[in-house]
Amino acid sequence: MSQQGETDRRQEDEWWRQLYGQPDPGGREPGDTLDDRYSSALTALGEEADGGGTVPAQAAPQDTAPPAAPGDGRYTGAHPARAPGGRSGAGPDEDDAGPPDTLRLRRPAPPPATAPRPWQYQGPPHPQAAPRPASEPPGLPPGWAPAEPAPESPPSEAPPGPPAPAAPAVGSAPTVLPQPTLTEVAYVGDGPPTYDPEPTAWPAADPDGLDDLVPDTELDGARYGLLTVRTASVRGDSARYRGEPRRDAVLTARFGGGDDALLLIAVATGPRTSDTAHRAARDACTWMATAVGRSQARLSEDIRASRRGSLKSGLHRLTDRCYGRLRARGEDLGLDPADYSATLRCLLLPADPDCRIRLFFGVGDGGLYRIRGGEWQDLDPWRPDEHAETEDSPAVRFRFRASVARSGDTLLLCSGGLAGPLRGEPALAARLTQRWGAAGPPGLPAFLGDTQTRVKGYADDRTAVAVWDA
Repeated sequence: MSQQGETDRRQEDEWWRQLYGQPDPGGREPGDTLDDRYSSALTALGEEADGGGTVPAQAAPQDTAPPAAPGDGRYTGAHPARAPGGRSGAGPDEDDAGPPDTLRLRRPAPPPATAPRPWQYQGPPHPQAAPRPASEPPGLPPGWAPAEPAPESPPSEAPPGPPAPAAPAVGSAPTVLPQPTLTEVAYVGDGPPTYDPEPTAWPAADPDGLDDLVPDTELDGARYGLLTVRTASVRGDSARYRGEPRRDAVLTARFGGGDDALLLIAVATGPRTSDTAHRAARDACTWMATAVGRSQARLSEDIRASRRGSLKSGLHRLTDRCYGRLRARGEDLGLDPADYSATLRCLLLPADPDCRIRLFFGVGDGGLYRIRGGEWQDLDPWRPDEHAETEDSPAVRFRFRASVARSGDTLLLCSGGLAGPLRGEPALAARLTQRWGAAGPPGLPAFLGDTQTRVKGYADDRTAVAVWDA
């Protein structure tokens, strides 16, 4: 084929005859391998195989594909070791010199004669070859082995753990963390009470009256200015064992904002023999809070002006209205007025830090105490003649007390279930004086634990409201 695209018929016939009709000049019969075809093509084109380097003797795979057309520029097989009748080949980066009218072929450089690559096939092992070295990975077919022995891997070590704590400085005492302990309900007196200290049974529930369910325990707290408040109400050991609802109720509310705000804490207890005692106690707290909230502006003004007479008469009137609603509700339910009633004791506290007046009012049994200077004081002594009318209904006498708090005072309002053991067991009052006195206000869990301090012979519901003045 000429450079102008013309074809010489005789030259083309000679080319095909030399490619397929002539035996190999080396005296070998023409084969059908890629090497033979490549050598024959180079001979026909007047080229000579590259003499630089040799190819390792390997069995060439048989190729069943048809030979590539001459001059298509494709690599057609492995490079032969030497082509007869030609010159030594050029380097791998030089074009093979040939006639000007033929297509030049470039053969890739053979791989360098280096050590066998890892996992390279080394030939079948000798029948009497040494056993496989220990460094050879297991599971390889015969004759396969790394070119070099694999370095021995260091023994496996456990993953590094967290860094060790820094050693304390010389001369300094090591830090000892407190060990966690299980919290148990404490008791005072001769011995532990008979009942289990933890809840045992829940009250029976009515699917149509689930609003009447009362939780076993209520806990609350707040801080306003100089005041810190904690409240806790717990079902008694007897009610927990028998599966009865808690007859005590507690309500905390804030009316207004800023220095004009009033804090109300109401505690009520229903009669022991009534199945609706918990409802009556809840209604008493709710209706009392409603009346105080609607009169918040007038009450705040009277407290700041220290109008004791106006406060007593006004709160007495609101309390009477609350009990009037309780009697009306009992009649609607077809109950005796004594069965739908409750004792009611309240604290009314101004949030203004410049006003330290603390108001107590209510009806019925309970306790009002103060811890001042480490001394336990009873501000509402219990008198038997006031509670001689009936056992299950509260006395009709209205109770009112206005006091001025001092820094460091602790004021305690409680239901009859806590006032009873405080009067009957001096060790309980001493314990609460130590816990709630100079130590300051505890956290909610600690306050609950102190309220649950048990005394043998007292198993009623307990509700406590404590106020700390900074």
